[in-house]
Amino acid sequence: MASLRAVFRLPGLAKVASHHNTFAAIRAYSTKPQGLKDRLRELIPEKREEVKQVKAEFGNKSLGETTVDMAYGGMRGIKGLIWEGSVLDANEGIRFRGMTIPECQTHLPAADGGDEPLPEGLFWLLVTGEVPTKEQVKGLSAEWAARASLPSFVEDLIDRCPKTLHPMSQLSLAVTALQHESNFAKAYQEGVNKLQYWDTTFEDSMDLIAKLPNIAGRIFQNVYKDGSRIAEIDPNKDYGANLASLLGMGNNKEFVDLMR
Repeated sequence: MASLRAVFRLPGLAKVASHHNTFAAIRAYSTKPQGLKDRLRELIPEKREEVKQVKAEFGNKSLGETTVDMAYGGMRGIKGLIWEGSVLDANEGIRFRGMTIPECQTHLPAADGGDEPLPEGLFWLLVTGEVPTKEQVKGLSAEWAARASLPSFVEDLIDRCPKTLHPMSQLSLAVTALQHESNFAKAYQEGVNKLQYWDTTFEDSMDLIAKLPNIAGRIFQNVYKDGSRIAEIDPNKDYGANLASLLGMGNNKEFVDLMR
């Protein structure tokens, strides 16, 4: 609650919220492994109540002045969304849940033998505002690996693309085609309550993130190589290591760390 209240009570919208979140993010490591969805299920009611109270107390307050120059500048500088996930300061740089990049490198878990924090840990931090344990990060790596396989029709769609079609266009086609498997779309058609939107949205997000290395690896091999499948997702590897393997660079430690 304090982080959102700080936005409205004190000057320096970005800095106040981000510095508060620095301590919130580092506040505690769980004593036992807990899945990301289980933790999110605990946090969502708290955040809903927080937003409800902030709107009740500050709903008619102004966030600042909007000028014509700001509108011509592509809405630059206009505060249009309460967002605690990240803040970009012109002088200080980016913060993720209040943590600078060096702080993320210090506090987020890295792979055994790796020099960089894992994307899994940063994702956990962005979603929950908390620094995960190494065990929680390993669990997320395993979950993404388990969700990574592509439907055969998506594989066929990618393989049928001409090499001259830009890789980003192919990526867009594959991601759009995955809507066929959307949990949210099915739940929406069945009339799911709005309060439960988060559940299937979470499932779709996890599925999409998990499948991206397979999509990217397949496109890369088709466009820049001979189209052969040189690696499979390894359930014992982290996300960045699996992506590097699918790109044919799994044995290059520097490249693996770059992907992380």
